[in-house]
Amino acid sequence: MHSPAPTPGPSPSAPTPLVAGIDVATAAVRVLCVDARGTVRAQGRAPLPQPVRDGGGRSEQDATRWWPATAEALRQATAALPARGAEVTAVAVSATSGTLVPTDAAGRPLGPALMYDDRRAADHNAEAQRAGAARWRALGLTVGPTAALGRVAWYARHAADFPGAARIVHTPELLGRHLTGTPVAADWSHALKTGYDPRSGEWPGEVLDALGIPPHWLPPVQPPGTAAGSVCAEAAAETGLPVGCEVRLGMTDGCAGQLATGAVAPGQFVGVLGTTYVLKGVTRDLVTDPAGALYSHRHPDGWWLPGGASNTGGEALAHRSAERLPALDEAAAARGPATCVSYPLRREGERFPFVAGPARGFTLGTPADDADRHRADLEGVAFLERLALERIAALGVPVTAPLYAAGGGSRSPLWTRIRATVLDMPLRVADRAETAFGAALLAATGTLYPTLEKAAAAMTGEGRLVEPDPRQKAALDESYARFTEELADRGWL
Repeated sequence: MHSPAPTPGPSPSAPTPLVAGIDVATAAVRVLCVDARGTVRAQGRAPLPQPVRDGGGRSEQDATRWWPATAEALRQATAALPARGAEVTAVAVSATSGTLVPTDAAGRPLGPALMYDDRRAADHNAEAQRAGAARWRALGLTVGPTAALGRVAWYARHAADFPGAARIVHTPELLGRHLTGTPVAADWSHALKTGYDPRSGEWPGEVLDALGIPPHWLPPVQPPGTAAGSVCAEAAAETGLPVGCEVRLGMTDGCAGQLATGAVAPGQFVGVLGTTYVLKGVTRDLVTDPAGALYSHRHPDGWWLPGGASNTGGEALAHRSAERLPALDEAAAARGPATCVSYPLRREGERFPFVAGPARGFTLGTPADDADRHRADLEGVAFLERLALERIAALGVPVTAPLYAAGGGSRSPLWTRIRATVLDMPLRVADRAETAFGAALLAATGTLYPTLEKAAAAMTGEGRLVEPDPRQKAALDESYARFTEELADRGWL
């Protein structure tokens, strides 16, 4: 007589799937391991050597340090995860826009990387602007002095210094090759300033010919979030990632930071108040700005990401010590709307929401005291934000409420309330606006969630909603009118 077969016990639960976002910034690599609800389960950080810069516009970094730092940051993060119960299933990389290095056929750097702010190729970029004028006009782009396209031309003119050059790569492609063991495509976000045309889906052949750039130097290009390969055994041993973990294409640091706020669907915009003020959003169609104050990346789903960056913002407060700011905020909140009007531009020229090289900061009226001056500066940046949204509206772009808010300035409850009141629109202060978190969202797209929009809805959180103060609206509207009248009188609008 046979004994009855044993009843199977409960099967062990499957590991919690995680995604990893990698942010390669100028000074360090940061990694976040995030679960499907947006909870950060582990993180890591490793330093990078400071770029070598000089007064002649040179800005270089040792590209051979990118992978060791990335591997170290990944090891820290994966080592902090439980031995069982969690597994990284996908990873994506975000980096500074326009940083490039030539590599040989094996993917090894042949020299230092030329950084995003390297200016040695300004003349080549001017030539690129002329050669592709019709293309750039259709895209609403201008090839500026620090565009990466000119640096590729510089490499071409100095090809003898880089024997064996097989490809020019952005930071994520170099790291993608280490992760997968094979060459990977560029994403169309990192490739934009290198000349890739996301409207037609091609590298600009007429410009490459004019600049003498070998077309085979440039990588194939795919949308952000595209599967680029899987982690190979060698990379797994160095990083702690599992063999077979998906590698997905990322976006530039600015775009990834926008995604991290949750502003990923058409009509959604985010005002990033850091050292400067940046407005970024999502539109279904490409928007071109005749003034050149606005330009667009392409959204992973084929929509567009228009944005512009001012020359003022949080640096308006830079002459005040951080220790004084809470007390000044408290005094300014008690005082109410400022008695004067400030345009707190601390440098020469403005680039968004209007372009005016002669622009200078000004104050209309005399502040009653330090609190009044502080309040006027906070209001002045909010006025600039309102002008930016009005510029967007004039170009036919719908903006849905609330406006997402991110950046250090958004941590000030007073400043955020002033902004909401000036805009007459609620602001949603994002829980996270980190580049690495945005990269993690791209890693989750197509793995944890079918679309970026669904990933953002599930992972970014609701944030903190700040409503306008109707009691102060009339006074702020009056000051805003004086602000714009003065800009117009000076010929800047």
